[in-house]
Amino acid sequence: MAETLLILFLALVLDRLVGDPDALWRRVPHPVVLFGKAIGVIDRLFNEKRLSAETKRFNGAAGIAGLLAASVFLGFLLHRVLAPLGIVGALVETVIVAIFLAQKSLHDHVLAVSTGLKQGGIEGGRQAVSMIVGRDPATLDEPAICRAGIESLAENFSDGVVAPALWYAVFGLPGLFAYKMLNTADSMIGHKNAKYLDFGWASARLDDLANWPAARLSILFLAAGAWLAKGRAAARLAVGTALRDAGLHRSPNSGWPEAAMAGALGIGLAGPRIYGGTRVDEPMMNASGRTVATVADIDLSLRIFSYACAALAAAVLMAALPAALL
Repeated sequence: MAETLLILFLALVLDRLVGDPDALWRRVPHPVVLFGKAIGVIDRLFNEKRLSAETKRFNGAAGIAGLLAASVFLGFLLHRVLAPLGIVGALVETVIVAIFLAQKSLHDHVLAVSTGLKQGGIEGGRQAVSMIVGRDPATLDEPAICRAGIESLAENFSDGVVAPALWYAVFGLPGLFAYKMLNTADSMIGHKNAKYLDFGWASARLDDLANWPAARLSILFLAAGAWLAKGRAAARLAVGTALRDAGLHRSPNSGWPEAAMAGALGIGLAGPRIYGGTRVDEPMMNASGRTVATVADIDLSLRIFSYACAALAAAVLMAALPAALL
């Protein structure tokens, strides 16, 4: 357990400093891309339009079960290969874990929204935010662009940083690989539309379950980040707003980090949005906060995020040191 936590700590530091080097992934496919190809195969083979809803649901459940089993086996096999290699194996595993974390890439993508608004105005902001959210960028004014960037930052802190770290800490590489396979499947086939409502049902429900603990744990790290960035009052508001308003979100998990960030910043998040030409009406979380989000709020959210990532790494290190002494 101590070795796993120490590897996780080093991976968190490595990912925060280096992130995903584009030059590398232009030459070789990212592991998540390979996961996506495997998911695409089961989609093409077992999600034919002519099939009944019951058959699609069965096929989708069986398909994701097979992919999760393969992910667990791959993680177990890779760890067994690396474990006898000592420090070299531990360093290789550190790099592998870092690849599946998203601290720097997430920070950089949201920073690009702030930079786009500052340098290119609303069109620059729309172009940057279209890279990280699914809502229609043409419908967004500047405050909506700012809210979209902040919401993406908060939500993905949970499922792109805390969740993979948690599943690796508990189950090692098998847990990390299975989580990333499931999370990738949810993003590809877990949609509530005619094509995937039944086929992606199992993936969506399992992803909700897998993200349940991380979503709630994430508010503690965001509160720590808010404390370091703004002070104790911001930390209290982050926790209080999450406890009060998380249930207003249509997702059982995304509302927790988003509400925490809304409370820390003192702004309202979520509310009505447009996806694929369809209006989605949701209550505003932290409705008593400011209604107009600004570029300064994006920049502050990035500082809170950075401190939250540091708090996560510190917590992992503090857990690893007593375990190493046992």
